[in-house]
Amino acid sequence: MPPLHEIYPCPCSGLLADAYELTMAAGYIQKEFASRASFELFVRNLPPHRNYLVAGGLDQALDFLENVRFCQEEISYLSTLPLFRHVHAEFFDYLKDFRFTGDVWALPEGTIFFPGEPLLRVTAPIAEAQLMETSLLSAIHLQTLIASKAARVTTAAAGRPVIEFGSRRAHGIEAGVLAARAAFIGGCEGTSNAYAGYRFGIPICGTQAHSWIMAHEDEAVAFGNFLDVFPEQSTLLVDTYEVHRAVDRIIALGRKPHGIRLDSGDFLADSLWARERFDNIGWTDVQIFASGDLTEERIQALLGKGARIDSFGVGTALSTSADSPFVGVIYKLVEVQFADHVRGTAKFSEEKKTYPGRKQIFRFSDEGGKFSGDVIALEDEVFSGAEPLLVKVMREGRRLEVVDQDPATTVRSARSRFLADHGRLPARLLALSAATPFQVHYSARLEDLCDQLRFIHV
Repeated sequence: MPPLHEIYPCPCSGLLADAYELTMAAGYIQKEFASRASFELFVRNLPPHRNYLVAGGLDQALDFLENVRFCQEEISYLSTLPLFRHVHAEFFDYLKDFRFTGDVWALPEGTIFFPGEPLLRVTAPIAEAQLMETSLLSAIHLQTLIASKAARVTTAAAGRPVIEFGSRRAHGIEAGVLAARAAFIGGCEGTSNAYAGYRFGIPICGTQAHSWIMAHEDEAVAFGNFLDVFPEQSTLLVDTYEVHRAVDRIIALGRKPHGIRLDSGDFLADSLWARERFDNIGWTDVQIFASGDLTEERIQALLGKGARIDSFGVGTALSTSADSPFVGVIYKLVEVQFADHVRGTAKFSEEKKTYPGRKQIFRFSDEGGKFSGDVIALEDEVFSGAEPLLVKVMREGRRLEVVDQDPATTVRSARSRFLADHGRLPARLLALSAATPFQVHYSARLEDLCDQLRFIHV
């Protein structure tokens, strides 16, 4: 797998961390606190109106772990900061040779998951594991957020293709590319982002802007010129001036386009009118494509009223997850391994409780193959008839899989996994509004371990 330098401005810098990770790492090194530790990354609660989430970003997270380094200029910068004035030289020497050497377990990308379930577990020397916190959270958060949003949008489209159109509204160039990747995992058929198409093999879709129409003195000439250049793939934008007149001008040309695009106006009425107009002259295969401030709720409402729209372009609402622009993903210490013993760790503060120990997720299905419930348990537990979801993906800082797949194969595998999982969700979870939650509970052993720790510390 090629490194991320084509996307990230500084893809492998160890300074892609919050300052407290560096201060803790300095403390661990200076005080010779050399234990191994396990951290788990999970989501505490579902965002509003969500019934499930879709795992994304693992490939970029593992790429970062394999390549993270501190260059001399970065180390010199840290050593001059007042915050690090009393830190011993051994910490800066440690950074010179820094490599991530830990083990990682994770949910494969595209897996549907629920609150409390670890997406990823890192076991490494404690300073290493701590330094990776912010970069791992960032990599996993963005794509999980967008893949989960895309799942809602594509569900609303009820089998009609959805194209991700949101790069210009994404929070930066990098976010636009990775949002396109995540949206494809979450069920979108393609993207308008040409670089995402190049980098990840995602089908790209482009029509034309209103500026193409306005640049010509005559709308019909604008349509004809575009058809000259793209005789088989032209999707003509018909709302620059007036939709009905534009459609009539296309028909008058006598040159059937691949489709038309509605980007504003009354999508319901215009799609019904255009469909009838095209069908009456035998152009039954001309596609009607809609874009422009679309959301999953608006798509569902349009189709529920009988709109004749064949596919959708969704931009801002998708690439920013506008209705819920963040997921509360967190990274917490669950276990510390000393030379002579292992100690589970947990938080017991109000509303922020965590569970100790290295965990596994066990998923049960009913007789029809639909998911029926999950158990979060300690990693060495066994549950008959359940599928363990976390898989080991990295040992001693190197991926276990021979990474001979290109990025396109990787993302398509994730998309296929999502589609398979999506088809096994209980019907109620496919609703766009909040449904009765999926059944997830903690094993008896895990609850007992938590109670024991609470007794010691509270």
